[in-house]
Amino acid sequence: DDDDDDEDGISDEEPISSKESNIKVSSNNKEIKKTKRAEKNKPNDLNTAKKALEAQNAKTNESLNNLKNELNDKEQIAAAPANKAEYEDSDTSDEEDIRNTVGNIPMHWYDEYKHIGYDWDAKKIIKPPKGDQIDDFLRKIEDPDFWRSVKDPQTGQEVVLTDADIELIKRINSSRVPNPEHNEYEPWIEWFTSEVERMPIKNVPDHKRSFLPSSSERKKVSRMVHALKMGWMKTMDEVEREKKAARGPKFYMLWETDTSREQMRRIHDPVSAPKRDLPGHAESYNPPPEYLFDEKEQREWLKLKDEPYKRKLHFMPQKYKSLREVPAYPRYIRERFMRCLDLYLCPRARRTKLNIDAEYLIPKLPSPRDLQPFPTVESLVYRGHTDLVRTVSVEPKGEYIVSGSDDKTVKIWEIATGRCIRTIETDDVVRCVAWCPNAKLSVIAVATGNRLLLINPKVGDKLIVKKTDDLLAETPQVDTMESERIKTAVQWSVAEKEEQEKGVRIVITHFKPIQQVTWHGRGDYVATVMPEGANRSALIHQLSKRRSQIPFSKSKGLIQCVLFHPIKPCLFVATQHNVRIYDLVKQELIKKLLTNSKWISGMSIHPKGDNLLVSTYDKKMLWFDLDLSTKPYQTLRLHKNAVRSVAFHLRYPLFASASDDLSVIVSHGMVYNDLLQNPLIVPVKKLQTHEAREEFGILDVVWHPIQPWVFSSGADATIRLYT
Repeated sequence: DDDDDDEDGISDEEPISSKESNIKVSSNNKEIKKTKRAEKNKPNDLNTAKKALEAQNAKTNESLNNLKNELNDKEQIAAAPANKAEYEDSDTSDEEDIRNTVGNIPMHWYDEYKHIGYDWDAKKIIKPPKGDQIDDFLRKIEDPDFWRSVKDPQTGQEVVLTDADIELIKRINSSRVPNPEHNEYEPWIEWFTSEVERMPIKNVPDHKRSFLPSSSERKKVSRMVHALKMGWMKTMDEVEREKKAARGPKFYMLWETDTSREQMRRIHDPVSAPKRDLPGHAESYNPPPEYLFDEKEQREWLKLKDEPYKRKLHFMPQKYKSLREVPAYPRYIRERFMRCLDLYLCPRARRTKLNIDAEYLIPKLPSPRDLQPFPTVESLVYRGHTDLVRTVSVEPKGEYIVSGSDDKTVKIWEIATGRCIRTIETDDVVRCVAWCPNAKLSVIAVATGNRLLLINPKVGDKLIVKKTDDLLAETPQVDTMESERIKTAVQWSVAEKEEQEKGVRIVITHFKPIQQVTWHGRGDYVATVMPEGANRSALIHQLSKRRSQIPFSKSKGLIQCVLFHPIKPCLFVATQHNVRIYDLVKQELIKKLLTNSKWISGMSIHPKGDNLLVSTYDKKMLWFDLDLSTKPYQTLRLHKNAVRSVAFHLRYPLFASASDDLSVIVSHGMVYNDLLQNPLIVPVKKLQTHEAREEFGILDVVWHPIQPWVFSSGADATIRLYT
């Protein structure tokens, strides 16, 4: 029965999960069975067998308990978090307990490695696994000790602070003594007595040198006496007086007085303040009659409101019967302020300046008389338009002029008589007109709305007129197929019967409004500009083959105007801020001219092709030397308002500019064949006869192809000829 109970006790034990425990238990069971068999074989020695069996059972139970404890310890270690106290088994103090032996080095050196250092056995200390933000958040919620956990930079593990550590940190933060057991107010221990003794403690006699005057003190006293005599050192009374004086307000003269010269040590040879002029008779409240303004003088004085510095007097003299009737002076505060500015901004010292004659600073320019011929007077006024005239163009032979206006008409004038020969009505505002520069053709390109009209004006030589009609009537055979990009942008068509009677021969319809038209020198190509066309803003049309081309695939900016080079196969394209020059043969960008202006309005090229003139809406004209630089050679600020147009003369060294300030300025611009000699630019005449309409002035200017005459069209619906 005891054997069976023992077997049952062994079989009722809880199973061990690890393999090692299973092996040990099975071996113990085998030993027990062998023992039982031996006992059965020996029934006589029953007591001895029982004692042996009890000892064996005790031994087995002890081994099983030890094994269980060992397994439980391993499971607790495996299940314990990474921030378990790493110094539990250490018997050293905090300062000496250093597991990581790398020393005092920056720990970020180990950022790229899996370990963080080495322990005392020269083994790598592996970094603990790092969790992401979600893990930290879960730990913050689940772990009650999260708030008191800190990371050890030496091992990368998290250490949980004890209550004593937290109390120590709180005491340090609150500026208290870290050790709460320390008493700051312990009783005073009087190591030395504070009572004066009546009798001396020591009875050593005085030294002999204590009865003799000190030589070092005598030297110090002599130096002090010398410093007092020289004023380097001051007595206590003098120092106190200076302190009292320094506490009070400080007053000093800014300028020299009216009676005596002020001593100013800081400034050598100071300048006296400018004094106000003494009042004259005109400033009296009862001036003589000759000082009072008449109506003409009042109008002139009021006319200079925008330019007050040009007035002879800054006030208008007034007369009162008595001083009691004089009102308050309205400009008193302003004049006092200007007087203060005069005092403040006046130089405080004299400076030697270079004695340079002003004549040497002004460039030596020739007299305008030596630069003749150039237009000086207004000769003819062409009237007939009812709205502002935007554009004009002259026939290559110089006999006729064509104009386009906002009244939707194109008029052809005879230059010599001023007679309007023909008026052609259009469907929209005429933005630009351009007469073909080839004298063998009689064609005018007119930009009105979305359409470009090629008109035969039927003036001049009849043979040329007939030849032009025959040329425009022929429809050339087109071999190549146009791309869809060109077909959607422009369409060629023959004018209808009604327009044929007016002189319109070919209509080129664009997909956007046309702003500018310009001809090539040979007269076969014409270029149009549509600022709203994006990458199809500029188009080139060929009359002989009746086809169009789009030179640019990408838009470099808002194109304002284009221009053909008079000699080379080049195209000038002006955007709002820059001018680009393209080679049409190589199809590449040659140069980019930097204008440094806000908005370009127009441009004109010199007949020789080496110089370019650009007009801008910010009151400037820019002269570019194409062989010199990409920046302006000279910037001309001759106008007071936006410059609308510029033009070079084909034969004479002249150029003109038109502006919204109602003036046409004619300038002499000589370009020399010698490359080492700079161009000569001299303004010679200002012509101002147009009238203002709203905010517009002169819109276009063009030269006569042969004579030194200039035409201008303005917002006053007139065209004026200056000769």
